[in-house]
Amino acid sequence: MEWKLEVIVLPVTDMDRAKHFYTDQLGFNCDVDTEPAPGFRVIQLTPHGSACSVNMVSNYAEMAPGSLKGLQLTVTDIQAAREQLVQHNVEVTPIRHLENGVWQDGYKGAWESFMFFNDPDGNSWAIQERPSD
Repeated sequence: MEWKLEVIVLPVTDMDRAKHFYTDQLGFNCDVDTEPAPGFRVIQLTPHGSACSVNMVSNYAEMAPGSLKGLQLTVTDIQAAREQLVQHNVEVTPIRHLENGVWQDGYKGAWESFMFFNDPDGNSWAIQERPSD
């Protein structure tokens, strides 16, 4: 039996602001933007090349906006990815790596290089470089 992680619920306060951030600034694809019932909106977004999407819903009381921490994306060229984010006005950290358990600025290679950002609500993301296929 296959078990696939395909959707993560992303708590946000302003659906339109979040959609703009994830599509226009991060480049995620908008797969769904619908209101299946009055006052209940669903927006599903997928990072380019990913099999897993994020799903934003309005009126999701079980999870406070900004409470999701530690989401992680991987890229094959972290330096190019950082340049793209900066060009799209995403506030992102310098590329970093762990050195004796302490974060240091600087590139260290695949699997060891990261950068971090928050969405407008404070949900936090990490981006890690992985080797190209």
